[in-house]
Amino acid sequence: MAGSVNKVILVGNLGKDPEIRYLENGVSFARFPIATSETFTDKNSGEKREVTDWHNIVMWRALQKLPNPI
Repeated sequence: MAGSVNKVILVGNLGKDPEIRYLENGVSFARFPIATSETFTDKNSGEKREVTDWHNIVMWRALQKLPNPI
């Protein structure tokens, strides 16, 4: 399907500061991990559990939207 856009919204915690790089042609990109957690009650034991998933994010050409670190 040409012209379609896939959009994902992740709400989580930043794993480390973004690593910003520039290619030889001037295109910029950033890499950073985001941790998302899910809390649930185990059906077998009745215990509360928390599972954390890590997502490796790469942003292209959208660095102007990143906040500047102080």
